[in-house]
Amino acid sequence: MKNTDGLKAHAENKRKASLDKVNSAIKRLIASKGRINFNTVSTEADVSKAYLYNSPSLRQRIESLRKQQINIQPQQVKHNMTESSKDVLIAAKNKLIKELQNENKQLKQELAKALGEKYEAL
Repeated sequence: MKNTDGLKAHAENKRKASLDKVNSAIKRLIASKGRINFNTVSTEADVSKAYLYNSPSLRQRIESLRKQQINIQPQQVKHNMTESSKDVLIAAKNKLIKELQNENKQLKQELAKALGEKYEAL
């Protein structure tokens, strides 16, 4: 008969380490107000999603935290733009478009010149 105590002890230590990694990952996600789901927890804890799904206690915990987050609406910052700020933004974009059009025209002219010189060299 073989002695498997060392193997069992190693498996138990590995299980505890994985559980600790998952618990600390969930704490970090809660602290940073990150989304909690199986993907984010598995990525943050560096464990497989199968491990999370196959562990009933972890699965239940993640599902309940995920449901709690559904009820909490993320805070959205609404920017009220005045007509003058819209006009400034439009003017800046129009200026950029004009500059890019001029640059494009210049590059086309340079390309035509370079192609002409190359053709004459043949």
